[in-house]
Amino acid sequence: MAETIKIINGKVLTSYRLLEEAVLLIKEGEITYIGNSELVESVDAEIIDARGQYVSPGFIDIHVHGGGGHDFMDGSTECFLQAAECHARYGTTAMNPTTLTSEREGLFKTLQLYEEANRLNTKGAKFLGMHLEGPYFAMSQRGAQHPKYIRNPDPSEYKEVVQRYGDSISRWSAAPELPGALDFAKYIREQGIRVALAHTDAIYEEVLPAMEAGYSLATHLYSGMSGVSRREAFRYAGVIESAFLLDEMDVEIIVDGIHLPASLLKLIYKIKGPDRIALITDAMRGAGMPPGESVLGNIKEGLKVIVEDGVAKLPDKSAFAGSVATTNLLIKNMIQLADVPIVEAVRMMSLTPARIMGVDGKKGSIAQGKDADIVFFNEDLQVSLTMIEGEIVHQSDPA
Repeated sequence: MAETIKIINGKVLTSYRLLEEAVLLIKEGEITYIGNSELVESVDAEIIDARGQYVSPGFIDIHVHGGGGHDFMDGSTECFLQAAECHARYGTTAMNPTTLTSEREGLFKTLQLYEEANRLNTKGAKFLGMHLEGPYFAMSQRGAQHPKYIRNPDPSEYKEVVQRYGDSISRWSAAPELPGALDFAKYIREQGIRVALAHTDAIYEEVLPAMEAGYSLATHLYSGMSGVSRREAFRYAGVIESAFLLDEMDVEIIVDGIHLPASLLKLIYKIKGPDRIALITDAMRGAGMPPGESVLGNIKEGLKVIVEDGVAKLPDKSAFAGSVATTNLLIKNMIQLADVPIVEAVRMMSLTPARIMGVDGKKGSIAQGKDADIVFFNEDLQVSLTMIEGEIVHQSDPA
């Protein structure tokens, strides 16, 4: 690539508005100018013509398990690299690779491979650190997580994980009502790791101290968590209601059009707003692949599932077993199903997740001084170009 890149003829989406006739300048992987083309006509640069497409900040997926036929638990660096390249084709420029519940040694192996893959990843979505989903979950809310590996927080275990691989872990999801779950949260927050509520049967009275301990994000809202329940005839608000009541709590939602209906998407958007909602794929290996039989988790030991109707299901079709969505589809669904303006839909897929993960200083929006993570897409949200830190990692003819 040239030292300076000039992007012209695009509809530029900043975090809060659409600029019809703006031009972008990029130098050494960083956005250096956004504004009127007449002011930079004389700048010597390689020109990229957006040809009337949207020019958007790169999409940030903070909860994804795999894609392109690969899962991050497969046990190879290749699985990380191929999944990252797969999602980059759909506009993902940064991601948090996510685990499933597993035995201790399997988790250590995955974290070790992540570190190796992170050094080798030059063609796919940038890794922002691992997201450990489990194994500290409520058995009653395990979903497709393997019950064999679900357990209560063990200080000797999680302290060893953090001491060995803390620099590679960005977030950890757990059920806050479990014995020892508050001490767990306090410890990992002290190490700079974000804590999220997930696969939990907590009630409001348990969520409050959990939030004080550091649980600040609700993992895949509505999926694997409690709603209103009764205990000895008395009603209690669950995690879902707690997320709505607590303004400071961020939420992530799977917007594949299947996990949550349009009515719930509208409700979440109405209550939480675009600055507290991160769109996530929660995608397993079936993302970007044709329908048929697949495996959730490790390719050799994982759970057999069926991908059909745009989602992964358990073999008996009694429950969903993961999403096969890509980030561009999430934005399209928020616009079409929840009637969200495109600027806000993109913000929930870029700046909001960047802020949640603490990388909004360099990523998440088209702004001077930020990384040149750029996506071109058309009215149907089909992606034709993905640029990460000024390097094009995917390009195709606009549809």
